[in-house]
Amino acid sequence: MALPKSFDPATREAELYRMWEESGAFKAGAGKRRDETFTIMLPPPNVTGVLHVGHAFNHTLMDILTRWKRMQGYDTLWQPGLDHAGIATQLVVEKDMAAKGETRKRSEMDREEFLAKVWDWKKSSGGTIEDQARRLGDSMDWSRSAFTMSGAPNAPAGEKDGNFHDAVLKVFVEMYDKGLIYRGKRLVNWDPHFETAISDLEVENIEVDGHMWHFKYPLAGGETYTYVEKDEDGNVLFEEERDYISIATTRPETMLGDGAVAVHKDDARYAPIVGKLCEIPVGPKESRRLIPIITDPYPDMNFGSGAVKITGAHDFNDYEVAKRGGIPMYALMDTRGAMRADGKPYAEEAATAQAIANGEQTFDEAMIAAMNLVPEDYRGLDRFEARKRVVDDITAEGLAVMVAPNDPRLGAAAEKLVAPEEGGEDRLDQLVPLVEPKKIMQPFGDRSKVVIEPMLTDQWFVDTAQIVQPALDAVKDGRTTIIPDSGRKVYDHWLENIEPWCISRQLWWGHQIPVWFDDDGNQFCAASEAEARAQAGDDRTLTRDPDVLDTWFSSGLWPFGTLGWPDQTEELDRYFPGDVLITGQDILFFWVARMMMMSLAVMDDVPFHTVYLHQLVRDAKGEKMSKTKGNVIDPLTMVDTYGADALRMSNAAMASIGGVLKISEDRIGGYAKFVNKLWNAAKLAEMNGAFDAPAERPAPRQTVNRWIMAEVGQLRADVDAALTDYRFNDAASALYAFIWGRFCDWYLEFSKPLLMDGSDADKAETQATLAWTLDQCLILLHPIMPFVTEELWQQSRPRDQMLALTPWPEYTDLSDADAVAEMNWVISLIEGIRSARAQLNVPAGLKIPVLQIEADDAAKTAQANNIAMIMRMARVDSIDTADTPPKGSLTVATKGATFALPLAGLIDVAAEKARLGKSLVKLEKEIKGLAGRANNPKFAESAPPEVVAETRANLAEREAEAAQLTTALDRLAELD
Repeated sequence: MALPKSFDPATREAELYRMWEESGAFKAGAGKRRDETFTIMLPPPNVTGVLHVGHAFNHTLMDILTRWKRMQGYDTLWQPGLDHAGIATQLVVEKDMAAKGETRKRSEMDREEFLAKVWDWKKSSGGTIEDQARRLGDSMDWSRSAFTMSGAPNAPAGEKDGNFHDAVLKVFVEMYDKGLIYRGKRLVNWDPHFETAISDLEVENIEVDGHMWHFKYPLAGGETYTYVEKDEDGNVLFEEERDYISIATTRPETMLGDGAVAVHKDDARYAPIVGKLCEIPVGPKESRRLIPIITDPYPDMNFGSGAVKITGAHDFNDYEVAKRGGIPMYALMDTRGAMRADGKPYAEEAATAQAIANGEQTFDEAMIAAMNLVPEDYRGLDRFEARKRVVDDITAEGLAVMVAPNDPRLGAAAEKLVAPEEGGEDRLDQLVPLVEPKKIMQPFGDRSKVVIEPMLTDQWFVDTAQIVQPALDAVKDGRTTIIPDSGRKVYDHWLENIEPWCISRQLWWGHQIPVWFDDDGNQFCAASEAEARAQAGDDRTLTRDPDVLDTWFSSGLWPFGTLGWPDQTEELDRYFPGDVLITGQDILFFWVARMMMMSLAVMDDVPFHTVYLHQLVRDAKGEKMSKTKGNVIDPLTMVDTYGADALRMSNAAMASIGGVLKISEDRIGGYAKFVNKLWNAAKLAEMNGAFDAPAERPAPRQTVNRWIMAEVGQLRADVDAALTDYRFNDAASALYAFIWGRFCDWYLEFSKPLLMDGSDADKAETQATLAWTLDQCLILLHPIMPFVTEELWQQSRPRDQMLALTPWPEYTDLSDADAVAEMNWVISLIEGIRSARAQLNVPAGLKIPVLQIEADDAAKTAQANNIAMIMRMARVDSIDTADTPPKGSLTVATKGATFALPLAGLIDVAAEKARLGKSLVKLEKEIKGLAGRANNPKFAESAPPEVVAETRANLAEREAEAAQLTTALDRLAELD
């Protein structure tokens, strides 16, 4: 049956994928012909997730490697699966409940009832992304699809097989028993909407309009000091007597929990008052606390007043200062982000805090945690309402720093005063509070969209300091390589400065912490309640910790938990450790580093030998995609419009190591044309009887056939080398250039005389060579563009097996230097003539004469052997010899030969000069503007790196165009 007019992705891709999957082509070990394994772990997407361009990009790269290794005969496993995504799933399920008319909130249900609803949702709606991944052509072993909650005790029948839950609990218990996991009070990112700690990755730092309020903290007992500002040379700029220290803050509501004011030890302005006490200027006057003025390296003498209030329970930097200085950390807010309403009366709590500050009372962590230093007037208020009330109260008392109304620090609020002589008032004595408008980085929950609050809470932590060194050593000694090398620097920096890892979350959906407490707070860690009771040793009442483990803890076990651990399975023996991990650089330390630490701690081996990191996928201009900007590209829409192969080729083509990833619909559309080009080449082969030629590799005599086979051999070597080094863009570029250029544009044209007018032997040889070359194109292109290649493979002739399992070629004996040299010479001559014609606007249909001025023997032989092709493809009506170029000729040089194109009278030289000159003038203006930006050091320092790179690329492109125009004008000058 003849090939259809074109390939229709909409109808054929789903059918091809069904065939692959039903045949078992993607199962672990399918098509293996060697003992070596190749394992790649899919970074598990959230069970709530849908496919976005980032998924589409790294899935493409993973599938390229998997298909390539499978065709090479490796025992291959691409392990799929899903992450249970604690917060994301709870949010989705709660929204789903509300949409279905459920009036109760999660907090009004018991845990088991809510979890049953989560499992119901997961069964009906979870895992959509796995079906979407199939549309990309992902060749994962779906029969092994894992889930990070598989094996959980409340999982319903019919859920995914596996014992991931057992693995998670076993690791926790073992690490707890070794002292690697502990419970403690530390500052964490707290989401007041979900009322849980969250990871740094779940925090979005967004620049917003904020304010910096300046307040006076009066010195105790009315004490004063001389405040002096000096310049760099020691000259006095400002001097006054003060009875306060000035503090600037963006979060006045946290002043209630201040434990100290810190200044730098080298700050001479405050040297007279270091060690003194100052008063927090808010709250009932009779109960105001006095706090010490201390020194610490943290304050920046050149920022603000140089003095910093230390609120250890509500700021990460302050937390470190408080730890160093032994300063109590008073928590002010409840889990909803409201000011605390519990505890003793404020006056009583403030008196205790004052005794601590005076050194009259010792304290411990539990005591400080129980104290509530929020005055009664603020208790129960939302934190932002409390902020307003605190600012108003301080200002009303006269303890705000006051400035003239035209002070530039007031920003837009500063008044432009009119001088009295111009009809204005002298208002410099009418001071206003100093409130600076500031752009501040505000942390928001990526799911809740509420402002994240640093909170001092009891959480479970991994003592990463005890397990980090093996992970550092593994990269240092080369057992694991991080690509690009900049990723290694980030990895090393993070691990060398690692903090304890908070692994608990105040959620219901997830692996519940396997620790039980008795009434006295004693801990019993075990994989089951029965084991915990056995540890307790009597009939004490035990209560299980209600928190669940961070999803990053369970996904840290992904490389071996998916293979059956803690059971010693056959798959674990075969496929661990894995080979390569492909993932975004943004989760290098959130996930990759943790997998390294966990695998080395549990398995005593690295989880993979290579980590390939890529950047964020951006739009065509290099900008981050967002719904607000309207620049989001939906990969499934691209698949619907252009087919999966076009999207995959676009992804591969932009995958340079460490490069900026810029995707555009125009490029995807361009690769859809590449699909059509390949299809049309196959139709031409069919029309010329190539599909009926013998299937085995030919041994041709004709130079053009020997040449294309040698080029195929070089292509195979180039693709293998590129994929071995993870240069996906180079593999894609080599395939595109060969198929579109060498094969379609040149070989198909070169072969036509042999197919149409050659002898029977030459025709049969060329049919066989054409068929073999097309097959090699399909094989080598298949890992990147699997659908169209599989379709052509099966439609072109009867096959023993599908292309997905066809052996990858290993030929090394196809080189043919003579054939390559001859045909490359022919191509060079044709391209030279075509280029000259195009630059000088010679009509495309006009055949022109060509003169051979000089030529060595090799050039003469190549010309004689291919004269008909040269004349036809270069639109030449004759090639004669001459000693010198006649006047009005244009020269074309090739290796070993020079030709002249007598163009006098064929083109209007003056008109062409004018046209090209006008274009060059316009281009030079563009170059001047681009060069001014690209060569400006300030532009390079201030503009985003992708903008700088794009500007320089545009400059290089325009300079190349200018060089071409200059060459064309020079050629025109030859005709005068």
